[in-house]
Amino acid sequence: MSSSSDFQQDRHSFSGSPQKWNDFELPGDTLYYRFTSDMSNTEWGYKFTVTAGHLGRFQTGFEILKQMLSEERVVAHLPLARIWEWQVGVACRQTGHQRLKAIHLLLKIVQCSAQRDCDLTLLKPLWQLFTHMENNLCHDMAKPGILLPLHRALAELFFVTENRVTELGTLQEYLLALNTEDHLHRCTAQ
Repeated sequence: MSSSSDFQQDRHSFSGSPQKWNDFELPGDTLYYRFTSDMSNTEWGYKFTVTAGHLGRFQTGFEILKQMLSEERVVAHLPLARIWEWQVGVACRQTGHQRLKAIHLLLKIVQCSAQRDCDLTLLKPLWQLFTHMENNLCHDMAKPGILLPLHRALAELFFVTENRVTELGTLQEYLLALNTEDHLHRCTAQ
């Protein structure tokens, strides 16, 4: 199956038992498929279901929420505290591009939240990931390189968040909530 007639773009090939088949998405409005039998069995073939505009998919939700967070008149009516909680959970569970997109939405929420809409202490697992990446970067200074997209996204999120809590006058509480007691002891000892 592919999104192009020459089967070169977004190609997905399957063979064998139905357990080997995975759900997947293709961009665009056209699906090309080719079925080839090796004549080893006398079964009837394969069956697959095609669904357009699959609502509930990550990308669909991301695009809708990104658009809603970009509209000032809509943001006032959104349950930002709940959305924040969901998105932090998504950013902690997902990997790759989906994690980056969740962090992008967290950044938009921090930038558009008017008051203390977001429980910033929920960022603790992401803060731990970020500090781990920072520590590894310090150890690898002999071979400088480009920061990973996740590292850059987290750096921007925490930079903007720190500025936001400074504006709200809650920087100390925020920093205490994100760090572990062990980390605070090490910093004090240093």
